[in-house]
Amino acid sequence: YIEGLFLSSAVAGSPDATTERMIETLRLLRNTYRFNGYIHAKALPGTDPALIQALGLLADRLSVNIELPSARSLTQLAPEKTKAAILAPMKQLQQGITENRHDLIRCRKTPRFVPAGQSTQIIIGASAESDRQILCLTSSLYRKFQLKRVFYSAYIPATSSPLLPDRETPPLWREHRLYQADWLLRYYYFQVDEIVPESNANLDLELDPKLTWALRHLDLFPIAI
Repeated sequence: YIEGLFLSSAVAGSPDATTERMIETLRLLRNTYRFNGYIHAKALPGTDPALIQALGLLADRLSVNIELPSARSLTQLAPEKTKAAILAPMKQLQQGITENRHDLIRCRKTPRFVPAGQSTQIIIGASAESDRQILCLTSSLYRKFQLKRVFYSAYIPATSSPLLPDRETPPLWREHRLYQADWLLRYYYFQVDEIVPESNANLDLELDPKLTWALRHLDLFPIAI
């Protein structure tokens, strides 16, 4: 029993060559082995839009990993990537998902395009952005591209390179607090200013974001327990 499959983009070669290999693999799974379960694949920045379209007809969810929270951080730590190259496939996926939803209303037999939506990943702690900056980016991505999920990954140095930052590994509690704050954004429609005001740009590692919000608004809870 296979619950799901994640195809990594960490394959040598150009974005197009890597995506072509992923498409071949997914076609083998879907058509030869009749695997109808969940598949989560990556759409690589710089890939031919036609290949992303083909990949989206085979996978349930696609990710375009934004990796770092700002264009400045990308320039410093991942100079081979650009903001424009990352956002282009995200926009293509968003438009394709919207168009496919309308096509399915007209004809139920229309092939589904990325039915589980798109997501992305942000590495935190490798660069100096605050939690407020990260959540502002997250909120913008949800609003502009209708992402299903933003994943946060605490920076863990796994190799040595002059490009890598000389900083301590961020506490995993920071990653956890960002996930809690993200939940408030997605499901409870909080605004970033409500979660991390300008006066304090980082989440409290000791307290849940819901609790910190409540403590700042005790006037709204006139009930003595």
